[in-house]
Parts: sequence; C-alpha cells; structure tokens
Amino acid sequence: MTQSIAHEDFFNNLMALLDETFDNTHGIYLDKDTSLFRTLETVSAEEASIPVGGKCASLAAQVAHVTFYMEVLERYVVHHDSSRVDWGEVWRTVEKVTPEEWIASKNKLQAAYQRISNLFRENPVWNDDSIGGSLAIVVHTAYHLGEIRQALCVLKK
Repeated sequence: MTQSIAHEDFFNNLMALLDETFDNTHGIYLDKDTSLFRTLETVSAEEASIPVGGKCASLAAQVAHVTFYMEVLERYVVHHDSSRVDWGEVWRTVEKVTPEEWIASKNKLQAAYQRISNLFRENPVWNDDSIGGSLAIVVHTAYHLGEIRQALCVLKK
C-alpha cells in the first residue's frame, strides 16, 4: 500500500526549516539567534576575509558559495538550465572583501533566499526533483552555517 504525505504538511515543514536555517530560529534544530542571517550580522568584512585553518576558505567564500548553490538551483528550475557548473570557482576566487563588498554579498544572499522561497511557495507540483532540491537547499545551507559558526568560534577567541 502506498502512503503519501499531504502537500500542506510537507510544505509547512519545508518553509519552517528554511526560515529556521536562514532567518528566524523556531527551536527545530538551531539555538536562538543562530540562523544564517543572524549569524552574519555579527561578522565584519575583516572577519569574513580571514581564511579559517590551513585549507579552509574565508567566510566570504562560504556565503558566496551558498548564494551560488541557490542560483544554480533556481536556473535549473526556472530556465531548465542544466549546463555544466564550475563549483570550484567561488573557492578559487572569493577571498578578502571590503565592507561594501561584504554588505553586497549578504544582500545578494538574502535576495537569492527570497527568490528561492517564492519559487517554493509558487510550486504547484511537488515531485522527486522539487522535494530533493528543496531539502538540498536546507541541508546544504545548514552544513555551511555550521562551518561558519565553527569558524567564528575560532576567530572570536
């Protein structure tokens, strides 16, 4: 017997997870005020420019990578663009940022998040691709949020 999940149940949980990951913690899996946007509010451009550890990228690169990931998903969903993507470009090119560049990078991340959220809200059909893609955004961003928060523990000692 096949069981299905009600669209509304999946959607409401997805949006709560997205909101928690990016903006407002609800206590699902993050501590209060530890979402990505809240965390980045505490990071200066100087801190964002410091490579963490011997082989790790800067926090600015982490943010640029999360934004890039969402933009790739958006191009795939909206424009059916499955062209080859250079996943390493951000890691090779984003290092130090000026205060203006850091603000612009955070704004670009917020804009990408808003577009992805709207894309999910307007999605009429949830199938393997859309469910997988939406959950990948949550999981991928949560991973990088963990890296950013861990790096901040080291940087702010």
